[in-house]
Amino acid sequence: MRLLFLGDLVGRAGRTAALEALPQLVEDNRLDFVIVNGENAARGFGITEEIVQDILDAGGDVVTTGNHVWDQREALVFIERQERLLRPLNFPAGTPGRGINLFTARNGARVLVMNVMGRIFMDSLDDPFAGVEAALAACPLGDVADAVVIDVHAEATSEKQALGHFVDGRATLVVGTHTHVPTADHQILPGGTAYLTDAGMCGDYDSVIGMDKEEPVNRFIRKIPSGRFQPAQGTPTICGVAVEVDDTSGLASAVAPLRIGGRLSPAWPSFWPAPR
Repeated sequence: MRLLFLGDLVGRAGRTAALEALPQLVEDNRLDFVIVNGENAARGFGITEEIVQDILDAGGDVVTTGNHVWDQREALVFIERQERLLRPLNFPAGTPGRGINLFTARNGARVLVMNVMGRIFMDSLDDPFAGVEAALAACPLGDVADAVVIDVHAEATSEKQALGHFVDGRATLVVGTHTHVPTADHQILPGGTAYLTDAGMCGDYDSVIGMDKEEPVNRFIRKIPSGRFQPAQGTPTICGVAVEVDDTSGLASAVAPLRIGGRLSPAWPSFWPAPR
C-alpha cells in the first residue's frame, strides 16, 4: 500500500497548489490513501466545509486539523456530518466531531487515522499519550486496521519524538504538523514505524510560517499588533511525506519526503516513478 501525507495547507496559495497537484499525484504514483492537514486552509485560519469537499474531490481521503480547527465557526456544525474531517482526539469529552476513524483505501485496505494535539507550548488538552493508547487498544494494527497513521499536531519536537517511540511497532506512520517547517529526520524507527517530526506546510516559504512577513516581523520588534496576519501569496511549495506499507505487517517499508515547487529544494520519493 502506498500512502501520502501533505502538511498544513496555508491560505489560498498552499491550498490551490495542493488541490491542483493531487489528482496527478494520485494517478501517476498509484496512491492508495492520501491524508491532508487542512487547518490553515481558509485564509490561513481554520477550514470551511467547501474546502474540505474540495480536498476530497481532488483525491484526499481524510482531512486532519489542529489548534485552529474552530477558527471558522461553521466547523463546529459541519464537522458532525463530515466523517472525513478529524479534529484532535484529546479535546475534552463532548467536543463536536471525532479525532479518529477507520477508512477504506483504494486498494481495499483498512486505514486507521487519528489526529492528536500536543500540550507543550500549546493549549493544555487531555493527555495525548493516553488517548493514542486507548485508540490503538480498540483498533490495533494488524487486527482491525491494515495501517495506522497518526498526525501529531504539536510545537515541541521532543513531544513528537516521544510519541513516535511510544507507538513504534504499533503504527505505520507518525508525522508531525503545526510548525510549518519541514524537518530532515524522516526515518523508520526500530520497530517499523515511519516517522517525521514535521511535514512542513503547503504554502509560500517567502514568509513567516506562511504569513506575509511585515506584520509578524513588526510584532517581534515592537510587541504591538499593527494589523491582521495575512497568508503570503507567492509561489508555494507542496510539502509532505510518502510511505510504502508492507502488506503483511502494516508497518513501513520505505519513507521519504516530498517537496514540489516554490523556494525549497525539491524532494521526490525514490520508490515512486520519476516525475513527469
